[in-house]
Amino acid sequence: MPHNYPPGLAPGPRPTVAIVGRPNVGKSTLFNVLVRSRRSIVGDEPGITRDRIEGDASHAGKDYRVIDTGGIVPDDQAVIPAEIFRQARMAFDEADHIIFVVDGRSEITGTDRELARRLKQLGKPVTLAVNKVDTGARESLVNEFYSLGFKDVFGVSAEHRQGIHELLDHVTANFSNEPAEQEAARPRIRVAIVGRPNVGKSTLLNAFAGQERAIVTPIAGTTRDAVDETVVHGGTEYIFVDTAGIRRKGKTELMAEKLAVVMARKHIAMADVVLVVIDAAEGVVAIDANIAGYAHEAGKPVIICINKWDMTKERSKKVYLQNARDALRYLDYAPIAFLSAKKGLGVEQLFALINRGYEAASKRIPTAQLNEYFHTLESDINLKIKYLTQVGVRPPTFAVFKESTKPLHFSYERFLVNRLREKFGFGGTPIVIKAKSKRAAKIRQ
Repeated sequence: MPHNYPPGLAPGPRPTVAIVGRPNVGKSTLFNVLVRSRRSIVGDEPGITRDRIEGDASHAGKDYRVIDTGGIVPDDQAVIPAEIFRQARMAFDEADHIIFVVDGRSEITGTDRELARRLKQLGKPVTLAVNKVDTGARESLVNEFYSLGFKDVFGVSAEHRQGIHELLDHVTANFSNEPAEQEAARPRIRVAIVGRPNVGKSTLLNAFAGQERAIVTPIAGTTRDAVDETVVHGGTEYIFVDTAGIRRKGKTELMAEKLAVVMARKHIAMADVVLVVIDAAEGVVAIDANIAGYAHEAGKPVIICINKWDMTKERSKKVYLQNARDALRYLDYAPIAFLSAKKGLGVEQLFALINRGYEAASKRIPTAQLNEYFHTLESDINLKIKYLTQVGVRPPTFAVFKESTKPLHFSYERFLVNRLREKFGFGGTPIVIKAKSKRAAKIRQ
């Protein structure tokens, strides 16, 4: 919702700035500069940003929110451009100030003029940013863009950080420098939604958010940037991140898609919990196992989401569950949820599973309690283990101290992980075991 406050009096929620413009004018580069992070994918291929991406920013002590929109072509009726424009219109509704970005290296286009016309109809403050103006010769071209009908025009170079300070001085002039309203402290869990293209990740994000937050089409690979949405449920704040569909390496020919895979893995690393979405009709395929492996290797709690369950011909969950377990043997700790994101069926159960995985990954067991239990265990392998202690969380990490310098046998490691999981409730999260030799430690001393 837009913030209707008098100029200079903006207590409460952070004001919002939307960045708009046609494809490939540098909107995402400007967004990344404002939020001081590489949140949006940037490249020379037009139309890389499709969804609207949000981030927090601050200038001269004034906090605000920034929305980066996809490249807009107002009259293009193709599915994805039309969806981009619809998402941009939602950003316009939320915005307190709009930065309209044009390319200072090219002539004014018909799309620029049509966007200018539509922005004027909104009745909101609009600042024109003539981007890619990084030399004195090009600065003289800025005057030509006054013909678009905006009085506030700034020549900038987002790539080289030139003119940004002056632009922000103007855009934030009426924003409050008082801190935004602070909500009561509550748990915050970051959840990455991953999977191959067209399995329903964006539909699941929209189901969580209760609105059409991400672009959803039947076209595989629609999402390229990671799109996030904050949802408060049961007193906990969840930040859901819809990542780009991960393809097999041989299928990632376009530069944008290769970058999207890199960014998706980055968001897995940043997440507290990972939802691996699988198309129920197609079953678990090799690339699904690879994607789930990224989360497992990153030490993240994993939830396997069998989506589109209402569309599969297999009606026995027991049979399907066994087949999925066989294909994902190393993820025996991960719960499996059956759902239909499109219909909203089974989505509610994911909140409890997310909480359980996050709590398990964050759990810490006192050393005395660990060893009291450890000494009750019986195993066929005699390694003369002295004791164990927990040395980390997220994932739970345990150091096992033993007399022998021989490596810990994988079967004993598996035995120990299973016992720890059963006794202390580490369901949903991987467990890391690190073997340490007391004899080797004495030699090093």
